[in-house]
Amino acid sequence: MTAPPSRPARIALVAFPGIRAFDVSVITEVWGVDRTDRGVPAFDLRRAADGPEPVPLRGGLSLTPDRALAWLDRADLVVVPGLDDHVTPAPAPVLDALRRAHGRGTPIAALCGGAFTLAQAGLLDGRRAVTHWNLTELLTERHPRVSVVRDALFVHEDNIWTSAGTAAGIDLCLHLVRTNHGAEAAATIARSMVTAPFRTGTQAQFIEHPTPRADRDADALAEVRAHALTRLAEPHTVAGLAALAGMSPRTFARQFQATTGTTPMRWLITQRVAAAQKLLERTDLALPEVARRAGFGSEVTMRQHFAAQLATSPRDYRLAFRDAGGGRGVDTPVPDP
Repeated sequence: MTAPPSRPARIALVAFPGIRAFDVSVITEVWGVDRTDRGVPAFDLRRAADGPEPVPLRGGLSLTPDRALAWLDRADLVVVPGLDDHVTPAPAPVLDALRRAHGRGTPIAALCGGAFTLAQAGLLDGRRAVTHWNLTELLTERHPRVSVVRDALFVHEDNIWTSAGTAAGIDLCLHLVRTNHGAEAAATIARSMVTAPFRTGTQAQFIEHPTPRADRDADALAEVRAHALTRLAEPHTVAGLAALAGMSPRTFARQFQATTGTTPMRWLITQRVAAAQKLLERTDLALPEVARRAGFGSEVTMRQHFAAQLATSPRDYRLAFRDAGGGRGVDTPVPDP
């Protein structure tokens, strides 16, 4: 979806009666605010609908379209908001426009219950998709040809993105910015929204209700994560982190996964990849030095994790960011991720 640097990336918000006001706000906040003065690329966000009439939203709100559905033909990314009523049928022209966009190879992202809209269009048949954990059974029942993933925050398959509920839509939007415009652009947007640039783990961390003991453990784990983030270049082990939390390694690993949805080492690797991304974007440091500062120990190890998480190499990531117009200074200080 990376757009040529000669023009803003074109984002189409698909609007029709029944879409959620929250998701519309998320999409608008991520791609509809001019942050070019802070180094974020320019975006051209348009509200595309089947007609010029205002689209009613819950709570007495309305959304005024500024483009017809034909504008999807020009978009670099199409985003479908979730639904207030998750079985709301989308208008036939909307479904046709989504099918055409996918047929042209345009990436399509659906937030939360927007997966139901893509399923109505047949775009999820035979493909993996995710929605809110409380809607997985309904999606499976209504659209049995969809391979429903039950615990991911977001899923990507065949140029189609789907996300879990509410806040996971923010995660997906920021991930799309990070993938196509760099980690620093996503981090800048996240800071302005007062949210995390990315979250690791799965929906499972949100399903169970915490107990007071779990709350105390979560506080201890938060302190350990903050400690590790400020010392990414240092070696870390589960045993060492567990000692900081005052837990046995086994208890620490179990509580860490329950709190974050991932293992301590997977979480640490994700943070190190993010730190390396910033260094590659903002400095001209040699790759071995980037690997050292991000805590990978060697360029080979960093390359392996980039391939696993980003499907690219550190060298290609840096070149892609440079080609997209990202600016860097020599050895510019990089704040902790």
